[in-house]
Amino acid sequence: AIDGPGNAETQQGGSGGRVDPGTPSAGAGTGSAKPTPTASPSASAKEKKEAEPSPSRTADEKTATPEKAEPTTKAPEPKAPPAGGADLSREDAARAAVLQLVNQERSSAGCSKVKSDDGLTELADDFSRAMADEGFFDHTDPSGATPWDRAAAAGVDNLGGENIARGQADAAAVMDAWMQSDGHRANILNCDFKTLGVGVHFASGGPWWTQDFGY
Repeated sequence: AIDGPGNAETQQGGSGGRVDPGTPSAGAGTGSAKPTPTASPSASAKEKKEAEPSPSRTADEKTATPEKAEPTTKAPEPKAPPAGGADLSREDAARAAVLQLVNQERSSAGCSKVKSDDGLTELADDFSRAMADEGFFDHTDPSGATPWDRAAAAGVDNLGGENIARGQADAAAVMDAWMQSDGHRANILNCDFKTLGVGVHFASGGPWWTQDFGY
């Protein structure tokens, strides 16, 4: 794994362990890296300033290599949402913004655009919420389930890669962190991927971000 610059306030991706809910961080694509303005894959989850590759698979490969990355700016603590579903609208807007930015990067790289996929979106959203609720930050959850284990349990059979992050305040910040990490960027610019599900959960220690790419 490659060590990269990072900072203690935000992380993207990660190699394992539980996270301090008070310290925002970001995750990576199907690899893991801790967030910093320039996040790159790394092997140690204990280092505060490193990025790790995220897990990803090719259409015919059955193995995965997870990655993480870390952002640089601490996100403001989320405020309690007003009644009437305003928080849901905020999450929907964030998902749409991430999808748009992903497709801008893919177009620049000569890749076709990915389309939003309901199954992958639900998978990603559930995982962002689980990381926040259970206090961990890793592609493998506390039960030992990998992204592909969770996908199979949810009836999703086209998962190709996953990026995670926490602590970046908005879509632009999390995309900047991911694009500066080799492992996360590789997922975003993988021309074989055709679909994407974006999960975001605005909660203490977050926002918590997940990208699940599919074929």
